[in-house]
Amino acid sequence: MNRIEHDGPLIVGGGLAGLSAALAAGPRKVLVITPAPLLQACSSAWAQGGVAAALSEGDEPALHAADTVAAGAGLVEAEATRLLTADGRATVEWLDSLGAPFDRDAAGDFAVSLEAAHSRARVARVGGDGAGRAILSALVAAARAAPHVEIWEDGRLRGLLQDDCGRVRGALIERGDRLVEVLAPAVVLATGGAGGLFAETTTPAALLGEGMALAYQAGAEILDPEFIQFHPTAIDVGLDPMPLATEALRGEGARLIDGEGRFLLGAADDADLQSRDVVARAVHAARADGRGAYLDARTAVGAVFPYEFPAVFAACMRAGLDPRETPIPIAAAAHYHMGGIAAGPDGRTTLEGLFAVGECAATGVHGANRLASNSLLEAAAFGRRTGRAAARAQAPAGRVHPAPASVDLSAADLALLRRTMSAGAGVVRDAAGLKRALTVLDRLDARAPDASPLVTARLIVEAALARRESRGGHYRSDFPAAAAQAEHTRLRAATPVLAE
Repeated sequence: MNRIEHDGPLIVGGGLAGLSAALAAGPRKVLVITPAPLLQACSSAWAQGGVAAALSEGDEPALHAADTVAAGAGLVEAEATRLLTADGRATVEWLDSLGAPFDRDAAGDFAVSLEAAHSRARVARVGGDGAGRAILSALVAAARAAPHVEIWEDGRLRGLLQDDCGRVRGALIERGDRLVEVLAPAVVLATGGAGGLFAETTTPAALLGEGMALAYQAGAEILDPEFIQFHPTAIDVGLDPMPLATEALRGEGARLIDGEGRFLLGAADDADLQSRDVVARAVHAARADGRGAYLDARTAVGAVFPYEFPAVFAACMRAGLDPRETPIPIAAAAHYHMGGIAAGPDGRTTLEGLFAVGECAATGVHGANRLASNSLLEAAAFGRRTGRAAARAQAPAGRVHPAPASVDLSAADLALLRRTMSAGAGVVRDAAGLKRALTVLDRLDARAPDASPLVTARLIVEAALARRESRGGHYRSDFPAAAAQAEHTRLRAATPVLAE
């Protein structure tokens, strides 16, 4: 097997978190690995809402932090959240300096929108609902132009390399039909979430939590894997993944109704702007009852839909639906993984040499329920911190062990896994459904032992079964109340046996 040595951070993932880390790591040489061309198969590019930050008069980072803590249902880490929200304006200004074309108001300041569970309008947007792609496009251009950044756009993570002490010293990368061992003083996982494990998802279906699985198998701590955020307004037109109807539509006054035009959450003006877990369960219940669920933007947005929300409008029109005249059919779909590899604001995990940032990481700023549009802020702000920290890492001397290559599921088995996760570990969970899911996972594991998607799925299901309460994005119908005290789930595999 070919082995190469890279004297600088090895970053796996080319989304907002990975590229922010890569740019911040300079002038140290950086190698970025991504399985598809930049801007493809990446959740960052699909984000519609924008970047949450205290940007307006009357707003401040402490208020943003308080909203984040409130949404997180008792599991938000205060210091990490303070650092994140304090970095808000500087992060938006940095992205702006790279060419991200944020919307501006008449005075030339950043235009901001209101989203659910925010006490202030503080979401900086681009072109109404095009923030993710526009921001990431600016970073892609900057990374391609940066002399310290090299990018492989055909590399897939297959394993982590460790030394005799268990320190991560590189990664096993698949390129085409060959495997390459890349040694590096620091490995940064920016591999995205796990939405592709679910049959109904708004994220690229290729995102299967593989980075989290490999980190767990290497011995890293996993934090709160049971907490999946289900977005309440995925557009239900038979597509996989499901197009997203941004929360900003409800911020503009669009309403959630059933098939007979009745409000799902009540007639109050702000009824549909509750936290995402509450709204997602209301949508799920309406569909389960046979009433249907719809987003009605005819009055609130109406004729300006093509200009104010062009991405949502285009998705609807492609499906033969004009949202100016017809309510949009919606469903709750897997959207964001709050849990993941336990990491600090600078990306450090519990394994020396391994960093994690973005959706694959759990830094404590999302808790049990992510506050809308905090994810792009976290990816960029903590991505920069992680890049600087990883650039300071030095590789110690010592033997580096090979790693077995992770295996894939067949197409049929992956489809079964996705149906199983949506049915058993979806918006509403109970012990019976979770145990049925474990039975299916056992059967699949017998055919593809330790396949990374199965490892991540099992972490989610077992943690959900063990959490005998309802909190944030995790709702147990057999334990509908929250426990008196909020506690994290922390999982760590036995010390791995290093290959000879």
